Amino acid sequence: MGITLEQAQAAIQAAHRKALEMGVKMNIAVVDAGANLTAFVRMDDAWLGSLDISIKKAKTARFFDMPTGDLGKASQPGGSLYNIEHSNGGLITFPGGLPIMDSGNRVIGAIGVSGSSVEDDHAVAEAGVKAIQGQ
Repeated sequence: MGITLEQAQAAIQAAHRKALEMGVKMNIAVVDAGANLTAFVRMDDAWLGSLDISIKKAKTARFFDMPTGDLGKASQPGGSLYNIEHSNGGLITFPGGLPIMDSGNRVIGAIGVSGSSVEDDHAVAEAGVKAIQGQ
């Protein structure tokens, strides 16, 4: 079973709360198991350029079922996945995208966050994931 709209909205809300706590303006996207956009929010004054990045982070995390930062480590020059970011219509290989698992440890979707440093993006995405896995 893929992520439900209710779950996707819960992830968005938790990530949004975390972004507010941190004082950052984010674009937050959740995709389902098929990498289709399910929920999205752009906070007031969040960078327009980060809108597409947040969606691509979520899709990348789902396409490879791993955090986007982990994929980035493998895609450095000399790495086994060097240049992978040019596949699939463009991937994002820096932190801020995380797969979302169900209680059976199956991937049901992913979240992507963009709008600040990659460390902040990752922390906000993590808050969204925890909202789902805590249900």
